[in-house]
This record gives sequence, structure tokens and C-alpha cells, in this order.
Amino acid sequence: MATKDYVKRGRSPKKPARQNRKAPASTGFPVKWGLIALTLVGALGYGLYFLSSSPAPATQPVPKAEAVKPQPISTPVKNTTEKTTQPVVKTPSKAKETSTLPPKPEEKWRYIEELKNKEIQIEAKKADDKPTKPYLMQCGAYRSQDQAEQRKAMIAFQGLDSQVKASAGEKGTWYRVIIGPYPKKRQAENDRNMLKRAGIAPCAIWFWE
Repeated sequence: MATKDYVKRGRSPKKPARQNRKAPASTGFPVKWGLIALTLVGALGYGLYFLSSSPAPATQPVPKAEAVKPQPISTPVKNTTEKTTQPVVKTPSKAKETSTLPPKPEEKWRYIEELKNKEIQIEAKKADDKPTKPYLMQCGAYRSQDQAEQRKAMIAFQGLDSQVKASAGEKGTWYRVIIGPYPKKRQAENDRNMLKRAGIAPCAIWFWE
């Protein structure tokens, strides 16, 4: 069995122990904040002292509005013992008033009565004023007799009698379609309006020749 050489090997040297060095605490940081705090406290104290020492502004008292008391209205008291005397006004009698009025105008009333009693006379038209000649109505004048006969037939369909008359002139012979005679012009106008509604026009009215 081999023997160990303890002499040569010897003991291993010990490692030096590490010393934990603590960093010195910095003293500048708390001193700085302490100075700032002292400055603020001093400024605050000076401000309080200045405010307490300065006098407060005097405020003027506001005058109170006085309430207006209603004054009693004095009403005059009538003395019932004294009798009031009123002047007596005399009114003229009716007899005196009627005597002083002027008389009514009589002419005006007479004029109104005359108008009531007056008779208005209207002159009636005499029978002699009627025209002595009757009226005729001509509903066409044609160069040919056939055209005149056609117009006569159209008038007959409306229930009226007509006749064809030939009249010679400088420009030749004309065939006239004549209706009538009419004793009154109003009758001729009524027939003309009827023929116009039927399409037979124009028709002229004049005295019978």
C-alpha cells in the first residue's frame, strides 16, 4: 500500500478574507434640502408677520335705508251742525219758452203737402205713332233663281214662309228671298234669331217695299 507524501504537499495557503467596506454616507444631500426648508419657513414667517402688522383697510358702514312710514290721510270732517245753503235757480216757465220761440215756417210744409197731392201725368204713346209701313226680312240675294229656291226651302224647314222676288238693276237681275210682312219689328227680330241659330244668316230687316 502506497504511502502519501504529506510533507511535500503541505497545507494550502489561506485566501485573504474580503473586507466589506461600506461607502461613506454622503452628507451633501440632506444638508441641501435642510437649507431649502429653512428658507421656505423663514419666508412664510416673514409673510405672516407682514400681514399681521399691516393695518386692514377701513370699510365704510353702509347706511341703512329708513323705512318710509305711511302718513295718515286727514279727511275733513263735515260740520253737521252748519246748514249748507244752496242758491235757488229759477227756471223759466214753459209758457215763456213757447212765447220766445220763432214760429214754424209754413211754406216748407205747404210745399211737401203739394208734392203729396200732385199727380204725375205720363203721356201715353198714341196709336198714331206706330209706323204706317210693315217690316220685311231679307235672307239672301242671288244671281240664279235655283240658289234662291234652295234658301227658300231651308227657311221652310224652320216653319216660316218666304218668297222669291226678282229685282232688275244696273248690274243685272237679283233674286231676293223675303219673309214678311211683319207688323212689328220685334217679331222680325225673333224670327231672325231663330234662323241664325239654324245656320241661316245673314238676314236684314227694313220697311216693306
